[in-house]
Amino acid sequence: MKKTYFIWLAIYCTVLVLAFWGNATPLETWRLTGISIFLILLFLVPLLKEKPRIQTVLFSAQTLLTILIFYSINELIPYAILIKSLIMAEAVFYLSRTKSLIITTVQLVSAGVILMLSTITLSQLIWCTLYYLLLVIALLYHQVIHNREKEARLSNEALFEEYRNMKRQLLVEEQQARQDERMLIGHEIHDSVGHKLTALLFQFEAFRLTAAEKDKETVGKLKELAEQSLEETRQAVRSFKQNEVGGLQGVIRLIRKLEIESFMKINFSVKHGAFAAPLTGEQSFAIFRAVQEALTNIMKHSSTREAQVIFESPGGSIFRFEVINAAPHDRYFQEGYGLKAMRDRLEKVGGSLEIDYEAHRFLIRGTIRLADWSGSDD
Repeated sequence: MKKTYFIWLAIYCTVLVLAFWGNATPLETWRLTGISIFLILLFLVPLLKEKPRIQTVLFSAQTLLTILIFYSINELIPYAILIKSLIMAEAVFYLSRTKSLIITTVQLVSAGVILMLSTITLSQLIWCTLYYLLLVIALLYHQVIHNREKEARLSNEALFEEYRNMKRQLLVEEQQARQDERMLIGHEIHDSVGHKLTALLFQFEAFRLTAAEKDKETVGKLKELAEQSLEETRQAVRSFKQNEVGGLQGVIRLIRKLEIESFMKINFSVKHGAFAAPLTGEQSFAIFRAVQEALTNIMKHSSTREAQVIFESPGGSIFRFEVINAAPHDRYFQEGYGLKAMRDRLEKVGGSLEIDYEAHRFLIRGTIRLADWSGSDD
């Protein structure tokens, strides 16, 4: 239940306590019964938010109960008017304009009954009439403004949701267009360069069979070079066809996938301009592979499924990433194939790998020197 209910309850209870505080009139059983039923209805009103007709009946019942509660107590008319004002305000808050007008009409009739049963002067009657007139105008005006604000908020939420859907769709289409372009480039390389290298290999083989003995070694080396070029071309084509993305974007996707599918809890932090670091494509992919291997090892071997990933580029001269996992110390720990492959991959792109195995945590730290700073030290 929202805190709004407790605000209404506090206001009603305060007014009722003030109404009967220090009053010489005893609280008869029928008056206490009316107050109890009034508070019960006050509790039921917010629970029936989806049923405005029942809420209208409950507000009307509360209004009629005020006649029972304040009957024959002339000096408490101001508190009765205040209670009725609160009921009208609550009706305007919960109900539509038509139903709130029904409650307002019932309120005015019951207020007239209380005034008729009370002994009041003409000036008090005029004051009550003006008070209710201004109150009704103010509440209806507030309802109009509130409805307009609610419609504007709903409209903004709908537009924002549509904007998010369009942005999501645009991102998907952009990724698909990028992948189609990569596929097209891969096919072009395969169809042009790959076929020409294959034809070149056949020509080298044919030339080797008819060449002199002294030239066969040279032709064999040329053929081997052409085979290596063909294999590298095929690897490039395969990389064009891959959907996997490296770098920071790939790490974010990997973290999201592990959290959803493997129920890992990963705290990912980016510090000191890591997003602006001028990483090459090979460096970005090496970082992605290193973080992927570290998180995979945590998922497989760690007793906890929590990890911390930190990216930073202090001073803009290096890029550093850390993968931290809470793990008990193992004195028999040795680097396996995955960590060695991770170190080799980072060293190929000008980086290094550190492993810090303390008493209560396992830390993998990778550091790569940025290309923009490589010539500044010469």
